[in-house]
Amino acid sequence: MVATVALALLGVTAVLVVHRLVRGPHALDRIVAVEILVTTVVAGAAVAVAVWDYTSAVLVLLVLALLGFIGSVTAARLAEEREDMR
Repeated sequence: MVATVALALLGVTAVLVVHRLVRGPHALDRIVAVEILVTTVVAGAAVAVAVWDYTSAVLVLLVLALLGFIGSVTAARLAEEREDMR
């Protein structure tokens, strides 16, 4: 029951984030939306791993989280270099 509610809320979050990704209005908004979408996917996968006790997927979660972190750092550096993104 709790996992179903968590996955439903993550689904709503994903829909709202995709809406922000499409609408913009700035590149920085889209970058933040992609970061939130990656985090939402990792959270959804973590819920699925917890529900189905699929422990071999933990490595995939770790890689996705690491890619999200690298993307965040890259986006921050890019935004710092380019003033027109704001």
